[in-house]
Amino acid sequence: MDRRKSIQTIILGAGASALAFHSCKNEGDAAVNNEIPAVEDTKYFGRTPKELERLEKLRAETLFNDHEMETISILSTVILPPKEPHGGPIEADVPEFIEFMGKDIPELQTTLLGGLMWLDHKSNTEFGKEFKSATLEQQKSILDTICYHDIELPLDEQALEIQFFHLMRGLTLTGYYTSKVGIEDLGYKGNQPNVWDGVPQDVLDQHGVAYDPEWIAKCIDQSTRGTIATWDEKGNLLT
Repeated sequence: MDRRKSIQTIILGAGASALAFHSCKNEGDAAVNNEIPAVEDTKYFGRTPKELERLEKLRAETLFNDHEMETISILSTVILPPKEPHGGPIEADVPEFIEFMGKDIPELQTTLLGGLMWLDHKSNTEFGKEFKSATLEQQKSILDTICYHDIELPLDEQALEIQFFHLMRGLTLTGYYTSKVGIEDLGYKGNQPNVWDGVPQDVLDQHGVAYDPEWIAKCIDQSTRGTIATWDEKGNLLT
């Protein structure tokens, strides 16, 4: 699926490594070209050939049928209701993200597929309809029975449906808040340039220290912030 670069590593807790454009040569061996091929889809920029091959393989696979994807879409919006003006899990492609994670980490599949079956069975038993067709109140009443796990017991020793909701909640929040939609919702701006005009005077007074006037003129004059510093041969700051 089309998804953010290396998102699966957030769940796995593994760091992704980026390869620079270079060739390396081991002693006695021919040069090995590790140059990363050009990729038309910029979402895959920086992927190694093996990573690209694996992505294409996963994209060609199908884990959930249409009914299961619809159920995941409904469930994700119950877990994290959409908010204006940015939207919610659907706008952030969270269902597609969850399917990708299930394909990328096969050991999650039993929990995901089993949990979806349990939701429909529970909803059919109690309300005579599939989970996706139940009212919001009915859906919440089902989820209220599985949304808390016993913190005294390992999660993998608890009921499958409890493991399922714990996993779905984590995937939903991860998928949303690592998307463009979720980042905009957080209001995260990333690294921003700012202006530093020195330690506040009251703090300097508290510690009985002061700036050298000559250094203040050289270092805290914001009108010269675009000037490149120059030094003499002894390491003294000139401008």
